[in-house]
Amino acid sequence: MQVEAQAGDRLTADVVVVPVAEGGEAPGGADERVRELVASGEAGTDFGAVTVTVVDGQRIAVAGLGRRADADAVRTAVAGAARDTRRVGGTLAYVVNDSLELGAAEQARAAADGLVFGTYDTRKWRSREITGKKDFERLVIVGGDDGATAAADRAARVATWANQARDLSNSPPNELTPERLAERASELAPDSVRVEAFDRKQILDMNMGAFAAVAQGADNEPRLIVMRYEPEGAKTDFTLGLVGKAITFDTGGISLKPARGMENMKGDMSGGAAVVAGMCAIADLQLPVRTIAVIASSENMPGGHAYRPGDVLTAANGKTIEVTNTDAEGRLVLADALWYAREQGATHVMDLATLTGAMMVALGDLYAGFFANDDGWADAIFSAGEASGDHIWRMPLHPRYRRYVKSSYADMKNSSDLREAGAVLAAEFLKEFAGEGPWAHLDIAGPAFLERSRGDYLWQPGGSGYGVRLIAELASRIAA
Repeated sequence: MQVEAQAGDRLTADVVVVPVAEGGEAPGGADERVRELVASGEAGTDFGAVTVTVVDGQRIAVAGLGRRADADAVRTAVAGAARDTRRVGGTLAYVVNDSLELGAAEQARAAADGLVFGTYDTRKWRSREITGKKDFERLVIVGGDDGATAAADRAARVATWANQARDLSNSPPNELTPERLAERASELAPDSVRVEAFDRKQILDMNMGAFAAVAQGADNEPRLIVMRYEPEGAKTDFTLGLVGKAITFDTGGISLKPARGMENMKGDMSGGAAVVAGMCAIADLQLPVRTIAVIASSENMPGGHAYRPGDVLTAANGKTIEVTNTDAEGRLVLADALWYAREQGATHVMDLATLTGAMMVALGDLYAGFFANDDGWADAIFSAGEASGDHIWRMPLHPRYRRYVKSSYADMKNSSDLREAGAVLAAEFLKEFAGEGPWAHLDIAGPAFLERSRGDYLWQPGGSGYGVRLIAELASRIAA
């Protein structure tokens, strides 16, 4: 997408978005007719309201921001305007509103997000061509400086990578097997990223007994996908480690899930999708941050070869795990992937996984929860999440929680039969494999794969691309 700036007196666009906060003012220089529509109430200013009109031959979308008028409101306003005018396409202009608390660069960045996220289409697998829809190929920032335009351009590039993650999450599981995910990682990766994929035998040869056990019930082969980015000028004492859970279909294994909603378990690889696309975004932005990404990809299937409750597994770091629930498979594949990332030199590690329903119950579909063993690392991740739009909230770690996963037979068990602190216990389990140094676990079960519209700029169900913007923002701040 082309992003540029224009002055208001020479504006040319197919659709002009005029953002107005509830009880606020239209941007300076807005047409008097727009002001009349707002003043009369004909154009709503509540969150998500869009009124499309034509003034002197120019198509204008008056977009309500609601009371908060924050970056999410701008994203939603632009997404709604683009959705309502998708039969038009072409060039969309966003008019910076100086009366908002958000600066021009923040508005421009949010507008780019809204346009790219809001025009994503989930209907890629339909047999007939989709009619009545045109692409917006150009975004114009009106009233911003060069910094605002640069912010919008960068945001559009990152959001496009997030949409690639959405494509991966939404792909049907008969199409996106672990082997195919590895191929897609290679296809998507910029030339500066080196991609390797290890098969079942190699996973076993690396003594990844936890990962291999999850994979043994499936006919489709697992893959350990490793992506390396080693740019010139990167800090020599810092390597970012990104670890992703990529269960391309999760039946729950022998601890079988209920049938209702199981079709959405194709999205259980959304953490891995975010890591693949996030790594690509880092390289695309040419950020001088040495990065290694490790994506553990498998199916979790029942069958004669499937692992069982009662099995005792030996992970790559030598620790033993009693299996008490085969549907707690994500933490098993992550255990070996975390160890591998640390062994390969990652100094600061962050894993992303659609791990627990407990986190979804706690925080819903807007925020992810995260756990960290280092306050500085936690602060960096939280700040990156809030700045990027991938909202996140820190949850507690405490050594006394460890007793919940204590096993009578092995070093630990992979789940607890107590219906308490499920997300916390998963994090305590993973901490056993995170090694020395800063580590954070992001449980993205709620916002990563939406069961329904979120009522904002993510108005489509399915994969949301959560985590890609956070990864890119975090790496940008590390590089600064």
